[in-house]
Amino acid sequence: MTSNTYFTHSATRISTYIVIAAFNEAQKIGVVVRGLRREYPHVVVVDDGSSDQTGALAKEAGAVVLRHVFNRGQGAALRTGLDYALSKGAEYVVTFDGDGQHRAEDIPRLLEPLVKGECDVTLGSRFLGDSNTVPWVRRHLLRAAVVVTRLTSGIRLSDCHNGLRAFSRRAIPQIEITMDGMAHASEILDKIARSNLKFCEVPVTIDYTAYSRRKGQRTLSAFPVAADYLFNKFLK
Repeated sequence: MTSNTYFTHSATRISTYIVIAAFNEAQKIGVVVRGLRREYPHVVVVDDGSSDQTGALAKEAGAVVLRHVFNRGQGAALRTGLDYALSKGAEYVVTFDGDGQHRAEDIPRLLEPLVKGECDVTLGSRFLGDSNTVPWVRRHLLRAAVVVTRLTSGIRLSDCHNGLRAFSRRAIPQIEITMDGMAHASEILDKIARSNLKFCEVPVTIDYTAYSRRKGQRTLSAFPVAADYLFNKFLK
C-alpha cells in the first residue's frame, strides 16, 4: 500500500476536520470549501463577524458554519473551530485559509506524520517547497520572523507564520490559543515548545494571487502584530 493511498484512506479522512477562520471571504470561500469537501467530509468554517455572504456561501458549499457575531480576530476564530472539532471527536485537525492560498493536495503530506505517530503537530513550510512564488518583501519579512521566533521561543523553523498546519487530538488541548488576533501564530509555536510536543515541518505551496495579496496580512501590519505578541508574552 503506497503512502498516498494510505493517507487518503477513508478512515483518516473521516476522522480529520478542516477548520477555516474566515472574515469577508465571500469571493473565494465557496470554491475553497467545495475543493476540500471532495476528499474531507468535515469542513468547519468559522465566520468571524463577516459583513458579506461568507457564512451563507460556505454553508451552501457543504461546510458546517459557526458564526461570531462580531469580528474577534483569526486567533479567536481558530480557537472556536478547534474546540468544535474536538467536541465532535476529531482525531486530526487541519487549519486552512479561506482565501484560496492553500492547496488541498498538501493535506495528506501534513497528516502522514501524525497518523504514523511520528509527531504531534505538523507545520507547513513554503520554504521547503516551491518558494519562488513568495513575494520578495514578504520573503525577507518571514526570514526575519524565523530569527525572532528562535530567540523568543527557542524553536527552529524555516517558516513560522504559515496558517497551513495539522494537529493530533492529543496536541490541541496543550496549545490553547488565548491571543485573539494574528499574534496567535507565534503563541502556537510558544506552546509547542513549552509543552515539548513533537513537531515537524512539511513542504507546502502557497498560491499568491491578486485576491490573496489584497486580503492577506499587509507588510506594515507585521509590526503591531509582533508588538502584540511580545506584550502578551513578556509584559501581560
